[in-house]
Amino acid sequence: MVNPVTGQERCSWANVSDLDIEYHDTEWGVPVRDDQLLFEMLTLEAAQAGLSWSTILKKRQGYREVFAGFDIATVAAFDETRIQEILQDTRIVRNKLKVNATVNNANAILRMQKERGSFSDYIWGFVDHKPIINHWKALSEVPGKTELSDALCKDLKKQGFRFVGSTICYAFLQAAGLVNDHVTSCFRHPDRQ
Repeated sequence: MVNPVTGQERCSWANVSDLDIEYHDTEWGVPVRDDQLLFEMLTLEAAQAGLSWSTILKKRQGYREVFAGFDIATVAAFDETRIQEILQDTRIVRNKLKVNATVNNANAILRMQKERGSFSDYIWGFVDHKPIINHWKALSEVPGKTELSDALCKDLKKQGFRFVGSTICYAFLQAAGLVNDHVTSCFRHPDRQ
């Protein structure tokens, strides 16, 4: 859809709210190589499962507050008492499996950092360290998962991660800019910049 103020066309999924538009226009598809931000993105994509992205965007600040700014070591140290407190906090989606997965995944990232140096290098290795630029003409062409997300899902599970199904992995790859799925008519598509 075309922005009536700027005249720029953007991916239609973003035209839900000002928050969605801001996220689309400034973050979605921008390559991220920081472990802490990647942890946040993976957590939020898992939180979104079964819900709308708008719901998660509205709760994003709450997630940052509840999960200590997504400081990986801090979240990894959350004990059962802290998890129970989190499950009572209305600033997030209070789903026990998702909250437990966040703490578990923080621990998995710490192990990965110790063994491999960084979570970022591991993730970006799936795309040879450069973004995949797709050329979808319409939102209906964009897949929900791919062979790449299937492979990432399988390997993350092998590394001890939880709540990382293929669809969640694909949304994560899109959000973190490993896969650029802005439609070709969108002003954020690389061919238009």
